[in-house]
Amino acid sequence: MSECTHVSSIKFTRTDQDVCEECMRTGDRWVHLRMCLECGHVGCCDSSKNKHATRHFRATGHPLIRSIEPDEHWVWCYVDEYMPGEIGPGGFIAVA
Repeated sequence: MSECTHVSSIKFTRTDQDVCEECMRTGDRWVHLRMCLECGHVGCCDSSKNKHATRHFRATGHPLIRSIEPDEHWVWCYVDEYMPGEIGPGGFIAVA
């Protein structure tokens, strides 16, 4: 797959949140954080015990996440299993 048709669903590109709230409620830890680009939900990555970002996708169908780790800007589409671009200072930048 060389393109993603879901980038039009991007509504959120930034967050001030720096925790996985679901992990905080259960007292668990996370490895990295991911943000849903459709609703802004922040969840832990698939290397984390609970995989809350992927659980959010399965529950909502929201296709795109981004890393909110420092110096990481990539975007991942769960549906297409593809990295369609990055979120830069000016917003979404498609892969050339």
